[in-house]
Amino acid sequence: MNLAVVIMAAGKGTRMHSQLPKVLHPLGGQPMVLYSLELAARLSPEPPVLIVGHQAERVKQVVGDRARFVEQAEQLGTGHAVLQTEPLLAGNADLILVFAADLPLLSAETLRRVVALHGQHPGPISMLTARVDTPRGFGRILRGEDGSVQAIIEEAEATPEQKAINELNAGVYCFDSWWLWPALRKLVPSPNKGEYYLTDTIAMAVADGYKVMAATTEDAEEILGINTREHLAEAERVLRRRKNRTLMQAGVTLIDPDHTYIHPHVEVGPDTTLYPGVCLFGATEVGEGCTLGPGAVLENVRLGPNSYVGAHVVLNDVTLPAGTRLSSATAPLPSQLG
Repeated sequence: MNLAVVIMAAGKGTRMHSQLPKVLHPLGGQPMVLYSLELAARLSPEPPVLIVGHQAERVKQVVGDRARFVEQAEQLGTGHAVLQTEPLLAGNADLILVFAADLPLLSAETLRRVVALHGQHPGPISMLTARVDTPRGFGRILRGEDGSVQAIIEEAEATPEQKAINELNAGVYCFDSWWLWPALRKLVPSPNKGEYYLTDTIAMAVADGYKVMAATTEDAEEILGINTREHLAEAERVLRRRKNRTLMQAGVTLIDPDHTYIHPHVEVGPDTTLYPGVCLFGATEVGEGCTLGPGAVLENVRLGPNSYVGAHVVLNDVTLPAGTRLSSATAPLPSQLG
């Protein structure tokens, strides 16, 4: 089955209170939208379709040729946004996987589970849900006795009993394309905002007699949506914990992981020790057996094995050979390094 990945990135992100489009806010050293594009590349060989709207040209400039673009000129809701991709995808894809660019912590493994579940059932929609300890701010999932999803109840419309449900809509959907396009054209605008919601397709499928199945993640961090600066800071903390855990499991010593800042694409060799306050940014590569002192900052640096970088040394855009020793906070210029 031919899979197309559709990523929604057209919103204004007004709660960020910023002139910068929400999906371009930096997270872990790169624009947030790039995480979704990296996910898509692991799911399908075809470039994803990125739905742009607010400051579309600015987003396109950052993304470049990593996606195909469809523009939602007027923000009329998620259902309307996905409908804009029909001219590009109709007849060219069997399955349509949809998620938003403001969900940068999703994993490829979780998305693959949604697609795999969809292939196991005849219904035209499968989705992702999440179980959390403290449900708030998301639509609640109502399931039938057979385990299928019957409806999504938005929090503002939920009864006290429904608000207590801890299974939430994660905002990830897999559709059969033959069913999706006619369904989207049947959507009616919401009475409150006049927008067309993708979530309404769930009730449409159930009304048509189909079962809507859902894969569930127990990792609530995966569905952390970025709508505010606070959300952005929390996502940064999650990425940092994930990266630091991965490095420690691979043989890197972090004296104080809570105060060690390493971007996701940085590489660090085993038996290297990082002291508190170390910052490793960009495309930095640190060889094995190195020691980086407190507060050392390296950005786009290649540091050879068995090297020592002292406290508060700052290095940018340099390559250093094995056995380098830098004790001064005043780092050498590239021209001094040969």
